[in-house]
Amino acid sequence: MRQSTTATNSHVEEQSERPRTLIFSQRNLSQILPFRCAHFEFEDVISQIDSAEMLAPRLDPSTRRHMLAKQFAYHTPLVLNPGIERTPIRAGYDLFMAICGDPTDLLRVNAIGDWRSSCKKAVCLIDEVWVTEIERYRNFLRMLGKFDVVVLYYSQSVKPVNELIGETKCIFLPPGVDTLRFCPYVNPPKRTVDVYSIGRRSAITHRAFMRMAAEDSLFYLHDSIFADHVLDPTEHRILFANVSKRSRYFIVNPGLIDRPDIRGTQIEIGNRYFEAAASGSILLGERPLNSEFDKFFDWPDALIDLPYDSPDVDKILKELDKQPERQNAMRQMNMQQALLRHDWVYRWEAILKVAGVAPLPQLEARKEHLRSLAERVSKTRHGDQLLHQTLS
Repeated sequence: MRQSTTATNSHVEEQSERPRTLIFSQRNLSQILPFRCAHFEFEDVISQIDSAEMLAPRLDPSTRRHMLAKQFAYHTPLVLNPGIERTPIRAGYDLFMAICGDPTDLLRVNAIGDWRSSCKKAVCLIDEVWVTEIERYRNFLRMLGKFDVVVLYYSQSVKPVNELIGETKCIFLPPGVDTLRFCPYVNPPKRTVDVYSIGRRSAITHRAFMRMAAEDSLFYLHDSIFADHVLDPTEHRILFANVSKRSRYFIVNPGLIDRPDIRGTQIEIGNRYFEAAASGSILLGERPLNSEFDKFFDWPDALIDLPYDSPDVDKILKELDKQPERQNAMRQMNMQQALLRHDWVYRWEAILKVAGVAPLPQLEARKEHLRSLAERVSKTRHGDQLLHQTLS
């Protein structure tokens, strides 16, 4: 994989040796917000299993062009460059791939230059698009006309976005995770964190966990500071994975669970469900009222229901702690299912299929590695070793 701030012609390379996929990455465009780290993780996995070149330009920090461009786009069809240097892009890519946090990121994609004429197919993945905000993003979403396929993480937004752009190019694909990073095998550490909670949380449930931490010596790990950016996205994901692998229970809830003013009645599956399962933690939280959840988490005990704003977490945990064999089985199944179904490799495979691009051998090699690891997890005996890890 090549990473550079530009994509240029090379007269010394043979055409067959040139990268076939051009990834537009936002890792150099501004201070990195935590949610983007999963996007970069996906890009990194793509680079490992495909012949890819990364186009990662920088945003000029000395101007206010970015905010100005966004404000114009909210109110007019006028598309301005938000401060990104236009980049010469060589011809001959089979596929262009861009991952956006929300529709406003399309301004950045639009500004890098004439990538469309250099790429046979183009795919855009958008993380967050709420139905209540589609009209507000109307002018941004019109920029999707350059793409052949639009992938949305939110299943209930697919139809209204298709209706807005007048095409049926949008598909639903759930988030994924680098399961090789998050899986605790082959040398699983002790699960010394009782409950892990990051991001949005219920104040009521949080107080209940804090009480248990004070009265029952529960190791409750939660956010205690507010930070709007990360120092290094890869290190952030490694730390997140290492803590997850050491956690017995992981709090999960649907996206924007505490913001019905934004999401309306829409319920979507957040990244945390996939990350928690991959780490072998027990998922504790609210079950998304979304039919897609039951398709992707269809195994027994995939989630222990904990309604949002639940004050009775102590009773639920105490009852589960009486069932160590059940806990072991839950962790094992979560890891197996994540390895076999929710790694980024399966998301990339699905994108290639809908884009009409054949996968490379590296993709199948990663899948085989995941199958081998899942088989190793399944053969682990539920003996003293796992029991000790569960209760430690």
